Amino acid sequence: MFSWDDNPDLNITPLVDVMLVLMAILMITAPTINFQEQIDLPQGSKTVKVTKPKTITIRMDKKRKIYLNNDTYSLDTFADDFVNKSARMNKNSEVYIRADERLRYKDVMYLLKSVKAAGFEKVSLITL
Repeated sequence: MFSWDDNPDLNITPLVDVMLVLMAILMITAPTINFQEQIDLPQGSKTVKVTKPKTITIRMDKKRKIYLNNDTYSLDTFADDFVNKSARMNKNSEVYIRADERLRYKDVMYLLKSVKAAGFEKVSLITL
């Protein structure tokens, strides 16, 4: 028979075990869930188009021959020839100078000075 004076003991160990397993499953799967929100971005202005100025590459080989596009120049006459040719070029263009490593420092600096004297400000020496 049942008596109201009995104190039943509750066994909560199986409940704790089940909760720990569920928590472990949640901790493993939660980082792999990706949420994706639909975002409507505002429309930008399509009237202004940014254009990057054309780049110019000048090469000088070990024999002091200078190549610009399909033209060949000697170091002695390059300064005058480049000033004449650069009159039709955009002065905001980036100029890259590639020179053979066996050239004298003085020759490469003369080439750099000639390009800057023609009005180009963005001049860089390219190395490997």
